Amino acid sequence: MFNKMFDIITFGSATQDIRLKSNAFKVFKNEKDFSTGEGLCLALGSKINVEEIDFTSGGGGTNVAATFAKQGFKTAFCGAVGDDVSGVQIIKELKNLKVDTNFVVVKKEKHTNHSIIVFNEGDDRTILAYRGAAELLCENDIPWNKLKTKWIYLAPMTGLLCDITEKIVNFAKDLPAGKAGNNIRVALNPSKQQLSLPENVLKNILSKVDILFLNQEEASFLTKISYENEIEIFKEIDELCPGVAVMTKGGKGVVASDGKYFYSAPGSGSMQVKIVDTTGAGDSFASGFLSEYIRTNGDIEKSIQLGLANGLANLTQIGAKTGILDKNSKFERIPVTKQECTENNLCIEK
Repeated sequence: MFNKMFDIITFGSATQDIRLKSNAFKVFKNEKDFSTGEGLCLALGSKINVEEIDFTSGGGGTNVAATFAKQGFKTAFCGAVGDDVSGVQIIKELKNLKVDTNFVVVKKEKHTNHSIIVFNEGDDRTILAYRGAAELLCENDIPWNKLKTKWIYLAPMTGLLCDITEKIVNFAKDLPAGKAGNNIRVALNPSKQQLSLPENVLKNILSKVDILFLNQEEASFLTKISYENEIEIFKEIDELCPGVAVMTKGGKGVVASDGKYFYSAPGSGSMQVKIVDTTGAGDSFASGFLSEYIRTNGDIEKSIQLGLANGLANLTQIGAKTGILDKNSKFERIPVTKQECTENNLCIEK
């Protein structure tokens, strides 16, 4: 069972999400003691009624695996959970989705990752994150000789898992002495911790990535350029990454570059859509994009369209996996603008 060939293996976190909503959570504005200028407050020592509670699974590694499996790809997840009820439930759910779990490691040192997502009467949320077993996955936990796959997807990683990002990318791309290379393609959606790796390590990683997914803040952090200056950001990213670069802009849409053409499309902000839950929206976009990219042998316009549709479907339901599309789902294809890159216009030629 370990020798099967996969279409894609995902790496990243596995999380139990608990969503709480209560009108008793009060927002205090213009508070200097809070980094965002606003605080969510409760009466100390009291018992607070919660009007809504939902239990769903999350974590970048399992979120994208769910989409790939529902899109018909042979998918495996490589990650760690705790030796607890949440870990058992996450593995059970992955199996029900037809995601192979033979690469999942159970850690006794920490519990499964948990996120407590707190809402008040509005749409803003606060997330209490327990970073547990997922961060303990290390190089020795990965059965390298059994990773038979066409693609590897690296979701945002922290802890020990972040430290082996370069090892995973090198495994996919390097040619061992006297042996044939693994010839595995790589998609990367890095965390801020991964983007903060030593400069030489990060440059090596990015130089071997086939598709790079970033949001506006991450793209700005990587390039040290304001996210409002998209042209300069993509010029810089195209120098670092020879593959396709994709930058999401929340409700404002997405832009992408393959070094020859610059693609853009509007997001959910341009549509009449009731957004229920934004948890996992970035994962659903990226996994939808990559699913269509693999299926169409690199059609970026169609990849953007499925990515946006999958992200939008996810936004309309509670949970990071609940609303995602399967391979037979019908959806509206949002128009994508395609422009040729030039030295003085959009991005540089590769």
